[in-house]
Amino acid sequence: MSFVSDKVKKLPPYLFSELQRKKKKMEASGADVIDLGIGAPDLPAPEFIYEKLVEEAKKPLNHKYSVYNGIPSFREAVAEFYKNQYGVELEPETEVLALIGSKEGLANLVQAVTNPGDTVLIPDPGYPVYRTAVHLAGGVSVSLPLDVNNGYIPLYEKLGAEELEQSKLMILNYPSNPTAATVELDTFTEAVSFAEKNNILLVNDAAYDLVTFDNYKSPSVLQVPGAKKQAVEFGSLSKSFNMTGWRIGFAVGNKEVIQALSTLKSNIDTCQFIPVQKAAEEALRSDLSTVKENNRIYKKRMDKLHKALNELGIKTEKPRGTIFVWAKVPEGYTSAGFADKVLEKAGVIVTPGNAFGENGEGFIRLALSVSEDRLDEVISRFKKVL
Repeated sequence: MSFVSDKVKKLPPYLFSELQRKKKKMEASGADVIDLGIGAPDLPAPEFIYEKLVEEAKKPLNHKYSVYNGIPSFREAVAEFYKNQYGVELEPETEVLALIGSKEGLANLVQAVTNPGDTVLIPDPGYPVYRTAVHLAGGVSVSLPLDVNNGYIPLYEKLGAEELEQSKLMILNYPSNPTAATVELDTFTEAVSFAEKNNILLVNDAAYDLVTFDNYKSPSVLQVPGAKKQAVEFGSLSKSFNMTGWRIGFAVGNKEVIQALSTLKSNIDTCQFIPVQKAAEEALRSDLSTVKENNRIYKKRMDKLHKALNELGIKTEKPRGTIFVWAKVPEGYTSAGFADKVLEKAGVIVTPGNAFGENGEGFIRLALSVSEDRLDEVISRFKKVL
């Protein structure tokens, strides 16, 4: 008799765990592997943030349990951030919830708002964790088609009437992982209208909201008038402030949904370590100059990689946000085939686009998570292979 649930048995291996396994095997044999697969910033967290962490960690009172929905001052800092960045008013007590990273929050949200058998509309291509979360909740994932020729904006007209009738939740992700697509507010206006018409909860995963280039400013779905009736948004400090391992994020928006998620989480976890929340407050209340400096570095890397890939015949559009470049594989290759070739022949890890859904086939995702010197090495190796 197996002690493992059918639910877990049916989970596919987590893509990035598999990539790391391959990486370790190659490095053990002496290979110099350059990892552009996982979206983990290589830049350090700003000094003022970890100084705040150390300061708060020295206070004995901060080592007790946090209140379940996040300490009041953290929730107030999130509300202030939304007011300053987007002009959106939030009630810290009822419309803001602290998360142990947005990945955790998104997985728990699906369980908090859906019943087994409910349909969830998932962007395709999209972050694999969305489908995993639906599977763990006993739901049904239906692809929300995104197309390169349409700028990866949802193609609602491709959804069937029966699929819409059974849908409870729709997830969007702008700026997008993996496609790096960005949108203007009118895309969210249409999404809110569509969700309202079909009585669907709308969720925007805004993990890359501050990682933008060329004076582009990513909008919030909550800027749409009346959006709080139909939507919630997830935010993270992982990419904006290089705090991936700190595991701190937030959910904002519809009060009923925030309360449902808070109730579920209070039965599962006891929120994040208080000094981490205090440090995150410091980040959100900052002038964002460190974010702008990070973006300047990412843009230089992006420009270099974008130019080189296009010269090699690997077509890419220049993104306005995220830490990714989404590139079309050369003719004659599948996504997985090309990813395997550059790993085996060049020692470079890239993520095959089909890992993000059927509409990702024919593309690879490259993370801007190594220095310019290492990118020069990547480019040199690509030239030899191609």
